[in-house]
Amino acid sequence: MVCGLGITFDGVASALQISDELLSSIANEGLPLTRLVLQACGGYSYSGIFCLLSKCRHIPHLDLQGAAFLTDKHVVELSLFLGDLVSINLTCCKLLTIYAFFALIKSCPSLSDINMGNTSIGIKSLESSKSLMDFTPRPQLKYLRLAGNQWLTDENITMLASISPNLQLLDLTSCWGIEEGISQVLRMCCNIRHLNLAFCSKVKLLEMNFEVPKLKVLNLSYTNVDDETLYVISKSRRGLLQLSLKDCTNVTEKGMEHLVENCMQLRLIK
Repeated sequence: MVCGLGITFDGVASALQISDELLSSIANEGLPLTRLVLQACGGYSYSGIFCLLSKCRHIPHLDLQGAAFLTDKHVVELSLFLGDLVSINLTCCKLLTIYAFFALIKSCPSLSDINMGNTSIGIKSLESSKSLMDFTPRPQLKYLRLAGNQWLTDENITMLASISPNLQLLDLTSCWGIEEGISQVLRMCCNIRHLNLAFCSKVKLLEMNFEVPKLKVLNLSYTNVDDETLYVISKSRRGLLQLSLKDCTNVTEKGMEHLVENCMQLRLIK
């Protein structure tokens, strides 16, 4: 359906099939698109999306979730048409690695919201790919969602944090390789308000004994957090509004007491 200047084809529930011909016909109309959503749609290929984006070069919001055919090379090419991009969703584009991430932040100066969950960021070593990366800080990047990237390591996330000093949201759900790097991330990104570490079973939080004054929402569900960790958090995260501790079996009543006593602004514990 066409909604104003945005076009949405939502295939999440219906497995909607669209064609390259349809995308080409939209491109030929020359519409000033502000949003293109092809979430979980099938039937189209790189040729179709290339045709559309090469002719509609001012799209701020792009959702290609589930476009399994996309490669790093494709994203490098498409990024050249996306100078006005503000947000992009590439969730479940399994062939994409850190190369695609850097291509986007290099070519899209206004990009503030990147969702690359369930991709292959981290699968290539940083040493082998540093020559292709741009480590210039990107203060405009504020929302980074990397859930389900099982190859992410501490080195990966600290590198990403070093170029994203103004991050406000970081989603690392089910990034199983993360252990101690999260402390470095929080030191570098002092504007983080929402941090999701659910299912990060190896994450170590005892070194988080420093202030992160703007952190409001913290999800530690299904981690190994215990009473000692909660004590450290309660002393250094006094501004927390919401804390998720679902299935944290090492937390006892004593740990909860630390939270209640020290986090006076806390409004919700899940």
